[in-house]
Amino acid sequence: MAEVAYYTKEGLEKLKEELQYLKTIGRSNMSKAIAEARDKGDLSENAEYDAAKEAQGLHEAKISQMQEAVANARLLDESKLDLSKVLALSIVKIKNIKNGTVMSYQLVSETEADLKSGKISVTSPIAKGLLGKKVGETIEITVPAGKIEFEILEISR
Repeated sequence: MAEVAYYTKEGLEKLKEELQYLKTIGRSNMSKAIAEARDKGDLSENAEYDAAKEAQGLHEAKISQMQEAVANARLLDESKLDLSKVLALSIVKIKNIKNGTVMSYQLVSETEADLKSGKISVTSPIAKGLLGKKVGETIEITVPAGKIEFEILEISR
């Protein structure tokens, strides 16, 4: 059984738009590539045709994966989030105890994660360490670079 993922309204819309694109324009482009390759002659010795068929298979697999993600998506009502502890979609301001760096992250689903815009996946080591914690708590999180101590400064949405 697939895992349920929580999305913001914008994130779920983006997922649905990408799925629609793959099912329409993406499939059309795959068909054109196969037709062009087929027109180039003997299929038994046509590497371009084999590559186009393989790309089509990968494309269909991605569509299937995204359909499952949409089917298991749950929309969170951000206005009802409990701000007393860190949850999915919370915006958390944390301070690295060692160097004093203050960072702010929103905990989102894997497909919405974008570090440049301050959105980290709820499945990332930092997010996993933050979930359920409260303002003022100091936590130690193991990341690929080692253990880092953070203090939770603020939780918002």
